[in-house]
Amino acid sequence: MSNAIFSLPESHNEAILSYAPGSKERARLKAELDRQFNQELDIPLIIGGKEIRTGKLQKAVCPHDHQHVLARYHEAGEAEVRMAIDAAMAAKKDWEATPWEDRAAIFHKMASLISSKYRYILNAATMLNQSKSAYQAEIDSTCETADFFRFNAKFMEDIYKHQPISDPHVWNRVHYRALEGFVLAVTPFNFTAIGANLATAPAIMGNTVVWKPASTSILSNYYLMQLFKEAGLPDGVINFIPGRGSMIGKIALEDPNFAGLHFTGSTGVFNSMWKTIGDNLSRYKSYPRLVGETGGKDYIFMHASADAEETAAAIVRAGFEYQGQKCSACSRVYIPASRWAEMKTLLLGLLAEIKMGDVRDFRNFFNAVIDEAAFDSTMKYIELAKNAKDAEILAGGKGDKSKGYFIEPTIILTTNPKFVTMEEEIFAPVVTLYVYDDAKLEETLKVLDQTSPYALTGAIFARDRYVINQLTEALANTAGNFYINDKCTGAVVGHQPFGGARASGTNDKAGSLLNLIRWTSPRTIKESFTPPRDIKFPFLEAE
Repeated sequence: MSNAIFSLPESHNEAILSYAPGSKERARLKAELDRQFNQELDIPLIIGGKEIRTGKLQKAVCPHDHQHVLARYHEAGEAEVRMAIDAAMAAKKDWEATPWEDRAAIFHKMASLISSKYRYILNAATMLNQSKSAYQAEIDSTCETADFFRFNAKFMEDIYKHQPISDPHVWNRVHYRALEGFVLAVTPFNFTAIGANLATAPAIMGNTVVWKPASTSILSNYYLMQLFKEAGLPDGVINFIPGRGSMIGKIALEDPNFAGLHFTGSTGVFNSMWKTIGDNLSRYKSYPRLVGETGGKDYIFMHASADAEETAAAIVRAGFEYQGQKCSACSRVYIPASRWAEMKTLLLGLLAEIKMGDVRDFRNFFNAVIDEAAFDSTMKYIELAKNAKDAEILAGGKGDKSKGYFIEPTIILTTNPKFVTMEEEIFAPVVTLYVYDDAKLEETLKVLDQTSPYALTGAIFARDRYVINQLTEALANTAGNFYINDKCTGAVVGHQPFGGARASGTNDKAGSLLNLIRWTSPRTIKESFTPPRDIKFPFLEAE
C-alpha cells in the first residue's frame, strides 16, 4: 500500500485527425474499413468476463447497405439478465475497494489505447454499423470517448479532494462511497461515446454495471468491451447484454439491488422506466439514482443583425451532420423576414454541395439513417408536410430504402410556428423553417419557448450585443446547452458539459463533475480527538 498522495496528469482533449487525401490516417482507416466489411463476427454476451452465447441471433448490418451483414450477435434472455446482475454484484466488493488511483490508471490506459490501437477499429465499426462519415466517427468514437475517460478520471480526483472544514480537535471528512447495488446503463445508437460514458462513468466511481447497448450499435460497443478488457478493467465490472430493452428493464428494475439508471434515449421510454422504478421503490435498499438524457427539439434563432453566411452554415451543419441523428441536432429554425431572401439562397447553395452515399466513399458528407423504422417514420413526416396547406418542401423530400436507408437532407418551410415538424422530435435529416415578422421579435421568442416540451440545445445568431443579452435571457429555460453565434451541436467534454431539462432529461451534465457526483453516496465521518468526559455546561451553573 503506497503512502503517497497522487495527482493525475492534467486532462486534455484528443486531437482530431483530418483524414485528408494522402494522409496516413486516411490510408489506415480505409484498410480497417475493408477488413471489417469483409468479415462477419459472432458477438457474444460478456458476463463476468465470460463470453456467453445464447443461440438467439440477430444481425448487425450497414444502414447504407442493409443486406450486408457485419456481425451476428447473441441476445440475452431472462436467465442471462439475472446472471449479469449476479456478476455485477459479485464484482462489486473488490472493485469498490480498489484504490481510486488504480481505477484512474485503467481509464487513462483506455484513452491511450483509443489514441493508438483502437482508433481505427472504433472509427471503422462506427462508420459501418452506425453509418457515420469518417469525420463524424473520429469526433465521436475516438475523440469524445477518450475525452470522457481522461476527464472523468480527473473529475473523480476533484470530487475526492472536496472535503469539509475541520478544527484543531475534530477531523471531518467525507467518504465518497459507490452506490449500494448495481447500475443499469441503457445506451443509444447515435454516439459510440455515449455508450462508453454511460457504462463507465458509474464504474470509475466504484460501481458495477449492467450494460444494455442499442441493437443498432452492437459492433462498436463490442469493441469497447474488448478495449475495457485490454486496459485491465476487472471481470464483472461492466457486463454486456444485448437484448430486448423491455425484458431487460423489467428484470433489472425489479431487482432489490438496483441502485441507479444511466440512460440516453427517448423521453417516452425514460418516463416509463421512471414510473416502473417509482412503483418498485419498496423493493430497493436505497432510492435509485436516475440520470437521463432524452429527447430534443433543438433550434437556431436568427436575429436581423446576424451574419447570414455564419447562420446558414450552422443550420446545415447542425441539421444534417450525421443525418440529423444527434440529440443536439437542429430541427427548427426562426429567420427574420428581412433576411429570408438572402438566407434561402445561401441554404439552397449549401445543400447543393452535399453528396450522399456509402461511408467508405469519403466524398460523402451524408449517409443513411439508422434503420427501416427510422426511415419509415421520417418519410411519414415528409409526406405530411407535402400535403399540408401551411407547409412546403423547400429542398430534399425524397427517400430510397432499396439498398440503404437514404433520405435526402430535407428543409420544410412553414407559415405555422406550431406546425407538427416544429413541435415533435423526428431525429432525422429534416429541418423546418419559420419566417417571422421582424417587428414581432418578443412574440416569436415566446412562441419558441412554448412550442416544444424539450429543452436540450439551442443557438442564437446576432451581432447586436443588447439583442444577444435579450435573447439569452428570454430563452433561458429553452436549452441546457445554449450557443451564441455557433451551431447547436458539438459539445466538447470538459468545455461544454452536456444535458438538458424539461422533457430532455435530468440535466446532470455528461462530461463534468456534476454527472460523476451522481454515482456516489457520500458518508460524512467525524472523528473527535478530545471528546467530552461529562455532561456539564456553563449555563447550568448557579448565579
